Amino acid sequence: MGILINGKQLAAEINKKTARAVRVLKQRDFIPKLAVIFVGNDKPSATYIQKKQEAAEQVGIDFAIHRFPASISKKELIKKINTIQKDKKTVGLIIQLPLPERLYTPEVLNAINPEIDVDCLTDTNSGKLVMGTSWLTPPTPTAVLEVLKSIKINLHGKNVTIVGTGALVGRPLAIMMANAGASVITCNKRTNNTKEKCLEADIVVAAVGKKDLIRGDMIRPNTIVIDTGIAFEKGKMYGDVNRAEVIKKCSYLTPTPGGIGPITVALLLHNTLLCAKRHQKK
Repeated sequence: MGILINGKQLAAEINKKTARAVRVLKQRDFIPKLAVIFVGNDKPSATYIQKKQEAAEQVGIDFAIHRFPASISKKELIKKINTIQKDKKTVGLIIQLPLPERLYTPEVLNAINPEIDVDCLTDTNSGKLVMGTSWLTPPTPTAVLEVLKSIKINLHGKNVTIVGTGALVGRPLAIMMANAGASVITCNKRTNNTKEKCLEADIVVAAVGKKDLIRGDMIRPNTIVIDTGIAFEKGKMYGDVNRAEVIKKCSYLTPTPGGIGPITVALLLHNTLLCAKRHQKK
């Protein structure tokens, strides 16, 4: 029987350090602000933003939500982004994804100043991640590495299968794990033998957003399984992993909810802190 990893506990430890550092900044009359751009009215997105706001308030970071209708044009959205990031107190800026498909473009993501791109979605920060020269790392992939660190897993020589190749998790995580010495295989919707690739892995990471995607027969005994996916069914949150089946075979599993999610939020705030410190130095 596998062990469920307590993401809330790991997040609390990160938040404690962030809050301590934010207090020091406030003593210097600097209050960092995280701004979130929310386009449309996607209900799961609204829930995520609320969790981010609550966590920001707990660590002492100012939080601003900028809401825009789904009908906003690409040109107007980019104009709004440029206006928002002129505020010198805004040291972190994210665009809540998903965006309406017509807006989910490089032009919109790259409108964010890389110096305050705490989700690390700009081409500049993505490129630095590839080259191993980034001073900011994307929150969810970093959360996965924090989990592995907490259970004392060295990635050198480990076989990793990542199911999902999205810009927020799968792609950057593959780069980070390869940079850390792992042998990484990625699977997307066109992969024919995902099950076989999972059965070959020491570590399986699910990053799709599809309930019950990873089943017990896809995991060999003592595999570490990290679930970063989020899916909603009848108002209830699920991950990609069928917990009841997988927990019987794996060594460790991150649950959804309560696993990677809280750590991701904590690391988003930590990135905001890093941006604030960098801003102060300049």
